[in-house]
Amino acid sequence: MYTFDGRIRYSEVGENGCLSLQSLLDYFQDCSTFHSEDIGLGLEYMNQIGQVWLLSAWQICIGRYPKYGERVVIGTAPYEFRGFMGLRNFLMQTKEGEALAWANSIWTLMDREKMRPVKPNEDMLAGYAPEEKYPMDYAPRKIAMPENGQEMEAFTVRPHNLDTNHHVNNGQYVRMAMDCIPGGFHISQLRVEYKSQAVLGDEIYPVVAAGENGKLYTVSLNQSDGTPFCIVEFTNGAC
Repeated sequence: MYTFDGRIRYSEVGENGCLSLQSLLDYFQDCSTFHSEDIGLGLEYMNQIGQVWLLSAWQICIGRYPKYGERVVIGTAPYEFRGFMGLRNFLMQTKEGEALAWANSIWTLMDREKMRPVKPNEDMLAGYAPEEKYPMDYAPRKIAMPENGQEMEAFTVRPHNLDTNHHVNNGQYVRMAMDCIPGGFHISQLRVEYKSQAVLGDEIYPVVAAGENGKLYTVSLNQSDGTPFCIVEFTNGAC
């Protein structure tokens, strides 16, 4: 497993002094980009071959949110290729080995110009040699949106929402969705299904559905015609 050391910064914590979910997502995303850079398959390489890895789905489980100042180790390991899709795990743990958060992710390799899926080349297959799959309860990739959703106020994609691919960064969708659920809701599992790419100036129309037991919220971030850009599911309960 590829790893890097970190320490929880003040800028990464919420009101409770613990790492925020958004910052946890950033740590995992940074870990995958560091991994790619260190094996020679980073941004420059991908730009040269005209391809990009797009995130299709997240499943992140949180055992405990680390506190401000706590030292952590963040790791990632690819575990399978399926045609044009790549699957990889993530893990955040303490220096002593306590598992804080663990995750599964599904990525799709795309040709930038044609925006069509392509299969990984030999460099990628060698660089991302599959490792053992992390032992966790794997949820389905697809997320069902309940029918009892409530429409929320629409908003516009701003420049700060974009990444180097010129569309909304995967973590930004989660930030948008979190603004639609009640404050103080403790999130122990996050699932995200990415369906299409929002770009600068797009209008996003959120729809929020609450589970009957109050331990689940599902948010669909939609286009004007109701087609989702992505669906985000927040769970409060044992992971």
